[in-house]
Amino acid sequence: MSGTDGRSGAGSGGTDAGGSGRDGGDSARTARGSGDSARTARGGGDAAAAPPGVTTPRGRRPVVAALMLGMALAAIDGTIVSTAVPQIVGDLGGLTVFSWLFSGYLLAVTVTLPLYGKLSDTFGRKPVLVAGIILFLVGSVLCAAAWNMAALIAFRIVQGLGGGALQGTVQTIAADLYPLKERPRIQAKLSTVWATSAVAGPVVGGLLAGYADWRWIFLINLPVGAVALWLVVRHLHEPSRPRPAARPRVDWAGALAVFATGSLLLTALVQGGVAWPWLSAPSLGLLGASAVLAALTVVIERRAAEPIIPGWVWRRRTIASVNLALGAMGLLMVAPTVFLPTYAQSVLGLGPIAAGFVLSVMTLSWPVSAALSDRVYNRIGFRRTAMIGMSAALLILLAFPLLPYPGEPWHPALLMLLLGAALGLFQLPLIVGVQSTVGWAERGTTTASVLFCRQVGQSIGAALFGAVANGVLAARLLDAPVDGLPGDLDAVTRALEDPGAFSAAATDHVRRAVDAAVDYVYIGAAGAAALALLALITLAPRRFPIITEPTEPTEAAGTAGAPGRQDAAS
Repeated sequence: MSGTDGRSGAGSGGTDAGGSGRDGGDSARTARGSGDSARTARGGGDAAAAPPGVTTPRGRRPVVAALMLGMALAAIDGTIVSTAVPQIVGDLGGLTVFSWLFSGYLLAVTVTLPLYGKLSDTFGRKPVLVAGIILFLVGSVLCAAAWNMAALIAFRIVQGLGGGALQGTVQTIAADLYPLKERPRIQAKLSTVWATSAVAGPVVGGLLAGYADWRWIFLINLPVGAVALWLVVRHLHEPSRPRPAARPRVDWAGALAVFATGSLLLTALVQGGVAWPWLSAPSLGLLGASAVLAALTVVIERRAAEPIIPGWVWRRRTIASVNLALGAMGLLMVAPTVFLPTYAQSVLGLGPIAAGFVLSVMTLSWPVSAALSDRVYNRIGFRRTAMIGMSAALLILLAFPLLPYPGEPWHPALLMLLLGAALGLFQLPLIVGVQSTVGWAERGTTTASVLFCRQVGQSIGAALFGAVANGVLAARLLDAPVDGLPGDLDAVTRALEDPGAFSAAATDHVRRAVDAAVDYVYIGAAGAAALALLALITLAPRRFPIITEPTEPTEAAGTAGAPGRQDAAS
């Protein structure tokens, strides 16, 4: 059964999977290919489906370079600060609140994604990306000049406000520049940049903090950002779109409501169980206030003429299923990225650098799998490809608790190599597929909603699995051979770094407790993988309703904007 969406333009009506519909008064032609339906929107009479861009194929190269530099800025900033924390705290103080260097940045990135997505659909990608790069660089300069921890945290939030524009807009422009059959190539490049930056960040941060000054961690962003900014301004040319009859209106009330709701919710998730107990007044108060604001946000968005989070994001089966599936993927990603280094150091006895390499092998297979995924989904479709990838990830996550104790470092490394390949086969087809089901004027909002759900999933996963790990650890340490052992996973890990902290029997008992705690986290991650599969099985249409833009850039034409159509099979 071929699934259709029937909503390529704002305000258009239609039916979703399994139905037929009219889009903006124009009939839709459907062609089968790659297991997904390809729908061609007519060039005239549909302002919502603007051309993807007028940048020539040759001119795409500097734009892609700018996108990769922008992605590197956003990716490396999440990890480069981690290894310099001792130097920063030693210089500025603020040991009790330093975690907000990461939480504040993450919060700002997450809550601004929907706003930037809507702004890029309304005013174009280029002004949003330029503003994001400038804001990120201003935040970097301010961070380098910070005089105390409070100022540094505030300026990290400024950085995050720019990072939100970078993450969402880079992904959207990549989809605008390339037709469907070429999108895996650019997405694989961006995935490679993200993976490389995630691995290089701690190394670069440690070198700068150890041999120069921690402030260079932020100053190094300036030349990279300046080159990206120049390339975007010089080479990114957007299409001339029809001037709207009415002046575009920004839903500032909705933006403020989304920002406030996300801020309170993420603060509760990040600080709960860390700064205060989960059942304490701060946690319950923040969660209750975020629930009230979420209800208020729904009311505001329903009344808004141009809502920041339009209702169609959740009414369309394709977009809703991808949002839920990638939210579940964000949830499961917490297991390898947060808990695997702890396992490698506490259970396997590896140093920080070696523990990082155990995790980094996942970033080797992920881009390769993503780059080759088009050979699969061009044959069997986006949905089935993603289901194969997540099914494999589910089995790999369930295999982790079966590893021998204490085991060899190559055991978890092999599983992470396989997990990276499985998740590359899962994530990229869904992102490429969902971006291809909407026109130009909805692609920014759609991409932002996907990234927003993934970020929220990571925040929920960190809170949920942190509670699970600490609960299992505390239960296993009740019958420890020594008294006074800490029941917190971080405290236990730090204690294990001191060879004389415990006796041999106590050390083995604590290591086994950490092993059990991480095993339960991976079982929980497998549950998140099952939720992702369930979302695809029950909600996603069997074939994604692919929209072919009325104009596509082609190498043969020599310039972008040549009329044509592109089916999913091409």
